[in-house]
Amino acid sequence: MEKKTIWDLGRDTLAEYRARPKLPLVVVLDNVRSLNNIGSIFRTSDAFLVNRIMLCGITATPPSPEIHKTALGAEDSVAWQHFPTTLQAIESLRADGYTICALEQVKGSISLPDFHPDPAGRYAIIAGHEVNGVDPQVVNAADLCLEIPQFGTKHSLNVSVSTGIAIWHLFNALR
Repeated sequence: MEKKTIWDLGRDTLAEYRARPKLPLVVVLDNVRSLNNIGSIFRTSDAFLVNRIMLCGITATPPSPEIHKTALGAEDSVAWQHFPTTLQAIESLRADGYTICALEQVKGSISLPDFHPDPAGRYAIIAGHEVNGVDPQVVNAADLCLEIPQFGTKHSLNVSVSTGIAIWHLFNALR
């Protein structure tokens, strides 16, 4: 098999991408410390037409060479905002009619494969700090918690991986 070239892939220009309709999906990063994870989440968000990313607390913002290293320019295509706290971001999202979904392992969480979002709804996925996860106050402010089933010996996934899995699930349900 022959690998596709960049021209075979038929990618949008930056202007075309910005003009495209986006998913009714926002990604919220709650104190994510790794600039490489932030860049990776930008890149995945670009790939699946995420409406925007909210960078909260200590989460770094573009421009940044370290974010660019993994985002590869997606920090320019995906809209983003910074909020001093994740609770302020939630307040803004709630005012815009979003259902707030924390991506966290808690009692009473919904297994991601069992989550069937309303195609007419608007959703925000909150992903948390690499070690501590989503802040407990933020979890309590969410409408629901989503959990990715895991079957190995480790109890968690990298934040950019778990966010990518959740984005893919919502992309398939909402597009």
